[in-house]
Amino acid sequence: MTDLTHLTAAELADKIRAREVSSVEVTQAHLDRIAEVDDFVHAFLHVDAEGALAAARAADEAAEPASPLAGVPLALKDVLTTRGIPTTCGSRTLERWIPPYDATVTRKLREAGVPILGKTNMDEFAMGSSTENSAFGTTHNPWDHARIPGGSGGGSAASIAAFEAPLAIGTDTGGSIRQPGAVTGTVGVKPTYGGVSRYGLVAFSSSLDQAGPCARTVLDAALLHEVIAGHDPLDSTSVDAPVPPVVAAAREGLRGDLTGIKVGVVKEFGGDGYQSGVLRSYEAAVEQLRTLGAEVIEVSCPSFTYALPAYYLIAPSECSSNLARFDAMRYGLRVEDDGRHSAEEVMALTREAGFGPEVKRRIMLGTYALSSGYYDAYYGSAQKVRTLITRDFDAAFSKVDVLVSPTTPTTAFKLGERVDDPMSMYLADLCTIPANLAGNAAMSVPSGLSDEDGLPVGLQIMAPALADDRLYRVGAAYEVARDAASGGPILSKVPELARVRASRRTEGVSA
Repeated sequence: MTDLTHLTAAELADKIRAREVSSVEVTQAHLDRIAEVDDFVHAFLHVDAEGALAAARAADEAAEPASPLAGVPLALKDVLTTRGIPTTCGSRTLERWIPPYDATVTRKLREAGVPILGKTNMDEFAMGSSTENSAFGTTHNPWDHARIPGGSGGGSAASIAAFEAPLAIGTDTGGSIRQPGAVTGTVGVKPTYGGVSRYGLVAFSSSLDQAGPCARTVLDAALLHEVIAGHDPLDSTSVDAPVPPVVAAAREGLRGDLTGIKVGVVKEFGGDGYQSGVLRSYEAAVEQLRTLGAEVIEVSCPSFTYALPAYYLIAPSECSSNLARFDAMRYGLRVEDDGRHSAEEVMALTREAGFGPEVKRRIMLGTYALSSGYYDAYYGSAQKVRTLITRDFDAAFSKVDVLVSPTTPTTAFKLGERVDDPMSMYLADLCTIPANLAGNAAMSVPSGLSDEDGLPVGLQIMAPALADDRLYRVGAAYEVARDAASGGPILSKVPELARVRASRRTEGVSA
């Protein structure tokens, strides 16, 4: 019998719709896979088997499919609220919080008949590039359990790479969907800012946060994108515009023809600091786009070199404001509430106990940048750089349809390697941050395995705001050509997790 966990979401949807298999069977197969491997992958913080199977039964009993993905299960990043199910954001501060409402993304998934398998691990409050900042333990990369799965959405990406879920939702503030996608060999998409509702997404940086799809194929990501996207009056930053035709674009891309498409190569991304295997994979991907008929043009975006420092002023500033809501007075963790401490003391003690080192670091950076006498010099200047980056994008998109770059400068680094070196950790998002600052759409699609270490590499594709469909056409065309050239999908080469577990036990290494 076909292993249901190794089929794409599109294939599963077709089989469920044709009654060849039930949603209950598909969901149970993925729950079984989670039980088999998640003790050492640790992609999930909470598994809702009862709720997922109930949703699967409802999908099977429906007279008509609620959506093209009805019955196909999904993993949800633990930063989106789920009524009656824990939402921790990877933090002790919210360890026991059960939200009384669903995020709009959660509601849309339920209405689409998508069973939610559970909530995935993440860097605390989405602050990190490795998922090592989770208060509940790190997630391991299914390709090599001694390496990180990316962050902050490492749990979502790892759940797909480990075949625990065919689809997942992540959030991307500076690369938290795309960078995990790159280092796990999966597809990750940051939609146009405002293209997917942020209502119920626990805020890190409100002008940057964006939920989006994680998948094994570009078409799967497009199908999920259409389910979760659209205007939401509950989100004041939601774009009131039609959802770009991403599924149609992906299907067009599957024909493998990019004639007439102009692809811009960003010359500022590459060189020192980039792993040579990553650059070789990237150069091969660009050449593949050319063979598909695309015209490749080098473009310069000089302000991109200032994106990283600008981001690490803007994002911490917004986080220092957003996280002030965790005051121990209304919900979440509360310590030393014994009647002998003032409200201010309880707040301070609770935040000390509840927030991890990286969250505290960013709160302090942001509070300093917003403080009297420094606001214009730091936060104000960073916003000016943001404007320059947006202008660079506009100038580039006047010449080309999409821009490409490596998704991240290196393959997955080893667990613990950068924990004590924040700057080195932040550099993982060097290529992804500009699209967040400008609000543009961007995708990471696997570009193969590095010839240095055999680990996945990602190709980043960027498009103008509300032109998300361009990502899917180019990404799908490249994916088809890549698979044909390499003998199959990237994830067909991921090490078998049971074998990895056995070898680690033999070596006496704890998983």
